Amino acid sequence: LAFGSEGRHEQTLSTDQDNGIVYLLPEWADKEPLKLRLLEFAKDVNNDLAACGFPLCTGNIMASNPDLCLTFDEWREKFGSWIREPHPEALLNATIFFDFRVLYGDEKLAHNLRHWLLALTGGNPAFLKAMATNALDVAPPLGKIRDFVTDDDPKHPGTIDLKKFGARLFVDAARVLALRTGVEATSTVQRLRQGGSRIGMPAEELSAMADGFHFIQLLRLRHQHLDTDHGAPGDNRVKPDNLNEFDRRILKEAFRQARKIQLRLKLDYQI
Repeated sequence: LAFGSEGRHEQTLSTDQDNGIVYLLPEWADKEPLKLRLLEFAKDVNNDLAACGFPLCTGNIMASNPDLCLTFDEWREKFGSWIREPHPEALLNATIFFDFRVLYGDEKLAHNLRHWLLALTGGNPAFLKAMATNALDVAPPLGKIRDFVTDDDPKHPGTIDLKKFGARLFVDAARVLALRTGVEATSTVQRLRQGGSRIGMPAEELSAMADGFHFIQLLRLRHQHLDTDHGAPGDNRVKPDNLNEFDRRILKEAFRQARKIQLRLKLDYQI
């Protein structure tokens, strides 16, 4: 399985690995030897991906981690515990691991896990409200006087982190929509379009939100490409003052679309 941005088909040029394994344990099999074989395989794959340019995850969110090489029932228990007790760490885990998709193997396992997950979250308004509250932790960087609110950190003066203050706003809101309405898609745009339509949001409004998300992703990729071309590792920070007038206007509108989807969450969950 792939998780996070990989699970959503939304990787950028500056990314690391987020993966795991789900498997069924045959009745005749001894679990420990089987799991050890899977972990050995996973370690080889993780190292080979690193050699291809996909760095190892510093948080160890990889299939070679025994905590992420689990049977179908173990994944259900892990997911269920986060939903039953949505404390901050559980909510953070949900934002990463609930965006899973199959990379290789029997897709029915992941489909069944997704079906079970959506049935559980759709009937749990307290968990959905907690996820919505978490999605509203960060606001679009729009100023009342200036066009944008930029970072005042002396290390990154005048910049905006387009992942934290841009893409994430759409990603988190779309995830709540999907978990609420039973959308099986993992990509942010599909979740917005399908989930939004199921709660009666106008198609043209959803299309504008999708375009806003796509533009932010475009700026992230363009910036990372320029960085890596000049030997830098690449990040998600842009200086609005360095953008041309057209890009500045479109970026401002993209942030307005993020504010709209957040407002919808506030109204729906009375936050």
